[in-house]
Amino acid sequence: MEGNRGIVRSSNGISTAATRVSGTSNGGGEGGDDYRQLVQFPLSASSALKIQKGDITEWSVDGASDAIVNAANERMLGGGGVDGAIHRAAGPELRAACHDVPEVRPGVRCPTGEARITPAFRLPVSHVIHTVGPIYDVDRHPEDSLRSAYRSCLTLAKENNIMYIAFPAISCGVYGYPYAEAATVAISTVKEFAEDFKEVHFVLFLDEVYNIWLEKARELL
Repeated sequence: MEGNRGIVRSSNGISTAATRVSGTSNGGGEGGDDYRQLVQFPLSASSALKIQKGDITEWSVDGASDAIVNAANERMLGGGGVDGAIHRAAGPELRAACHDVPEVRPGVRCPTGEARITPAFRLPVSHVIHTVGPIYDVDRHPEDSLRSAYRSCLTLAKENNIMYIAFPAISCGVYGYPYAEAATVAISTVKEFAEDFKEVHFVLFLDEVYNIWLEKARELL
């Protein structure tokens, strides 16, 4: 997905890159080539956090040790936003695989704050990790639940030998989590796993979310 890019490293170790993406539109539009900004932050001597704008369904590294995270609901059978986009791109096999995940109680395959893993089917990555973030105005402890969602994904990825993982902004859509608070939780939790992955990506669709994630990464890393 990233194609050819020119990277410039600044004195603080942060790298930026003009990333060329072969642009496709899920909902119509002109398509063509697009330029999106990728910014890289060191997590450790051997690991990096990368933040970029784009479509997470198009993201991949090697198709063998990479995974994307799906911001799912507890039923795990598809929905709106990134959940629906991932299911459409993966094909009906993904819904069938999710349906086969055992329910922990009626209608709940993945409780809030937990994660489940499936093959990625027609997506270019090897796996999809499904997690459920909190509904901000409903969850009594939304920060704890969101942190648990990120930790569960990273732990499950590590257990399955995933070296490259890409996240959307979990709970920042219809679940109403404030962007700045969500970014703080996301980036601080990723830091806990700095030695466990080669690259952790945030692939963000909205300009506002992307800009806030960059701001928080510069504060926290």
